[in-house]
Amino acid sequence: MKIAILGAGQVGAPVAEQLALEGHDVTVVDQDAERINQLGERLDIQTVVGHAAYPAVLEQAGLGAADMVLAVTAADEVNMVACQMAETLFHTPTKLARLRAPEYLSHPELFNRDAFPVDYIISPEQVVTDSIHRLVEHPGALQVVDFAGGRVRLVGVRAEPDGPLVGHQLQELRHQMPGVDTRVAAIYRRGQAIIPEGPTVIEEGDEVFFIAAREHIQGVLTSLRGAEEVVRGLVIVGGGKIGSSLAESLERTPVQVKLIDHNPAHAAQVAADLKHTLVLQGDGADETLLREENIGAMDMFVAVTNDDEANILSSMLAKQIGVQRVVTLINRGAYVDLVQQTGIDVAVSPHQATIGRILAHVRRGDVAMVHSLRRGAAEAIELLAHGDASTSKVIGKRLDEIQLPRGVTIGAIVRGGQVLVAHRHVVI
Repeated sequence: MKIAILGAGQVGAPVAEQLALEGHDVTVVDQDAERINQLGERLDIQTVVGHAAYPAVLEQAGLGAADMVLAVTAADEVNMVACQMAETLFHTPTKLARLRAPEYLSHPELFNRDAFPVDYIISPEQVVTDSIHRLVEHPGALQVVDFAGGRVRLVGVRAEPDGPLVGHQLQELRHQMPGVDTRVAAIYRRGQAIIPEGPTVIEEGDEVFFIAAREHIQGVLTSLRGAEEVVRGLVIVGGGKIGSSLAESLERTPVQVKLIDHNPAHAAQVAADLKHTLVLQGDGADETLLREENIGAMDMFVAVTNDDEANILSSMLAKQIGVQRVVTLINRGAYVDLVQQTGIDVAVSPHQATIGRILAHVRRGDVAMVHSLRRGAAEAIELLAHGDASTSKVIGKRLDEIQLPRGVTIGAIVRGGQVLVAHRHVVI
């Protein structure tokens, strides 16, 4: 597929890398000549230096022959106009735009053939907000992702030294979770993927991903971690789009939220917008402030400012003063694995969270959803099965009869609204 990516920033660059690795014909446009040249030297792609919404630049980028344009610059307006240019001048079949402003996102009627012809909207901030909200629902998890419209959930947990996972074979786990139908879909050990099979023994520190119907996930976590963990008090550092959106969504839950923002004017505005959130103006890495507000007694601390270093420092301090669970937003990919060696429980990467959503649209066809797991080390994909036993390689067959590539496993099947965990004798 020929794909034009407009914007080589934190979203565009990793998407370009992934699509180039998959063999797509990729052209990237960006105004920053140094950035675009470095990307072109590293990847097998074409590059164009210029404004992403200028017709001449888009023509140079080959939009007339492109199958898809991904407008993912940092400016909503540029992305919207670029999609308009792609439709009007070049008739590009599929147009995806990254949009951040709630003022646009709250008016979906703007995006149609008669206004701004955007086929798909991606909001990285909303993707991250939803991801963190799921971690609040399941505070013992490393990652929680949804499939089949939320009916199936995949949750990753770390095997703790004193937990029930360590030293046991996978085939023994069903006895520890009576009445809960679940399956281990993936295991990561010291950064390497381990194929989950019955005799596989879980080791301390393994990251284990379970899949089950949504209503059974809490039962899985309770079985593995003992008493059910509940977040009653949560602190958010950063009142930007992610922080304020997360606080607003949590106001509809029993969770008591405190939000800290360093900018006095911004803190005042956020306080006016939120009804049940205590907003504090100050530095999230100010130990005196955190102790005065008894932050150490909170169940979860979420650092989501635009500054990676500030997020890391405030999170480490929160952990030091006693916060049980710390979630940190990290934009730089090189930091993600490093920070989880410092005691920070979960590092959330916006571009990794976004890539899966974009890939689902790029791959199209029978791909309904794509989630990046373990910060890009693997993918969990939701596929639609079509046809019948005479036209399909999978329909009508038991799972143990299907020849899958090494490293690929089927975790669950949704049929007629019912979730079937994919045990070997299940028939598709």
